[in-house]
Amino acid sequence: MPVSRLALTDFRSYPSALIEPGPGFVLLSGENGAGKTNLLEAVSLLSPGRGLRGAALSEMARIDGAGGFAVAARLGDVEVGTGTQPTAPERRQVRINTAPSSVNSLSEWLSVLWLTPAMDRLFLGSAGDRRRFLDRLVLALEPGHAHHYSRYEAAMRARTKLLTDEAPADPSWLAALEQQMAEHGTAIARARSRTVADLGQRTLDAPEDEFASADIQLEGWEQADLAAQLRDSRRRDSAAGRATVGPHRQDLLVIHRAKQMSAARSSTGEQKALLLGLVLAHAELVTERRGDPPILLLDEVAAHLDPKRRAALFARLEGRGQVWMTATEATLFEGVGQASRFHVAGGSLSPH
Repeated sequence: MPVSRLALTDFRSYPSALIEPGPGFVLLSGENGAGKTNLLEAVSLLSPGRGLRGAALSEMARIDGAGGFAVAARLGDVEVGTGTQPTAPERRQVRINTAPSSVNSLSEWLSVLWLTPAMDRLFLGSAGDRRRFLDRLVLALEPGHAHHYSRYEAAMRARTKLLTDEAPADPSWLAALEQQMAEHGTAIARARSRTVADLGQRTLDAPEDEFASADIQLEGWEQADLAAQLRDSRRRDSAAGRATVGPHRQDLLVIHRAKQMSAARSSTGEQKALLLGLVLAHAELVTERRGDPPILLLDEVAAHLDPKRRAALFARLEGRGQVWMTATEATLFEGVGQASRFHVAGGSLSPH
């Protein structure tokens, strides 16, 4: 469902702000540092995780504010709110129709995907960056993925602590944690495999336009008897101070299909086109599976595309649900039809 109302309190550069966008394009223009990306970050917090910047919650509270923040949104007939209290700046709270709820429950109401300038080097960055990108794609298709991921991470942290403590680890407690990791880790790996397979097929069916088509596959850890692997690697993991096997060791490999070249070896322009192509194909897949398109947050994307690719992007996005886009100049949105347009300046916004 699109966001029909977004209200911020003490969030980043905004003491307070209110925006009521339409269901299609939401175009935000303004100078660098005006607060455009802050608005996108607020929308990204309507899904599980740490938002499009991956920042600590305490960093999101306005510097001169009371110490907490609030983001409230209307999605159809549903009111969603999230934020923190000054007394617990790193504890995120969520309310659905005023009732307390879990952070992971947000994925049941909407899916949010984003592209930011920081992701331009995704294919050259760490495997962890690509896993987080993939898990965001998985979450949009399978909301339960967030539950399995958080339980797996918690069990892995507890196991590492046991293995690295000076006191000998209790074998039965280790076995219980490894069984939890195996249960949730297998669910994570299977969900990733399903998403990679389905998205790969979707990219094959994508229209031939300015966005290069990609082949994708998982690398690294193969699905296996994870509990047995963890049991056999206790000594090695104790020395390493971390788990050396499991889905947290996987990586996403992206290939430029036409050139049969890895994305990491492609040009900067080709990498951006591949990334955009993946996100657009995934948005179409989510729409088909869930019945509603995901909300797309595209930060400064238009500025880095040539006019031909920019026109192709707008054409692919037309009628695809709510798409929030930022740019330093409103002229970069030329070619977009009906849209909600806002000018952002100094922590405030006005219709444009």
